[in-house]
Amino acid sequence: MTAAAAASPSVAALRARFGNSILRDRVICGDTVVWVAADRAHEVLSWLRDDPGQGFDYLTDLTAVEYRDGELPLEVVYQLRSLARRADLRIKLELDKAQPLEVESVCDLWAGANWLEREVFDMFGVTFRNHPDLRRILMWETYAEGFPLRKDFPLRGHFSRSEQTRQALAANPEAHYSLEELSIAESYRELSVEMRERLGRGERGEVS
Repeated sequence: MTAAAAASPSVAALRARFGNSILRDRVICGDTVVWVAADRAHEVLSWLRDDPGQGFDYLTDLTAVEYRDGELPLEVVYQLRSLARRADLRIKLELDKAQPLEVESVCDLWAGANWLEREVFDMFGVTFRNHPDLRRILMWETYAEGFPLRKDFPLRGHFSRSEQTRQALAANPEAHYSLEELSIAESYRELSVEMRERLGRGERGEVS
């Protein structure tokens, strides 16, 4: 078939190495996508990074997808690139929404996964086991409405706007973030009034 003929040669190597743990593969818009058994995902990704014939040394992105069809599993997606070979590969693993959404962290493979996994945790509720610092990154730590990118999350949230505002104002960032992290917010106060007004209007400065 045309799609199979266009598939990345990594697919055959994956099937030879991991057998039935490679669930299926497709070529979508020219991109090779491989679905991997969740319980072997870390092993597969580690091999794709370290094997001399693969060399997928760059994690381009890590995200999740939930489909409108409630019967379909939630997918965790890894977009990989081999810088030396200029080759790309997308790995997906499926998580049963009736079970705890858990998968092994890949921070030990790619340091850049740290914040990406935190975002998936924050927005989708996926727990990454052995992550060095798994906590919310976009919503505050005491955010209690759930996971905003899940399909069952209401557009306006579960709480009223007034309750959302009350909770946001009551949040104590010092209890959840380090002084280094908060220093970014503190530096804003050191800007001139004029600069803060310009930022408030969405204007961008020029670098001379």
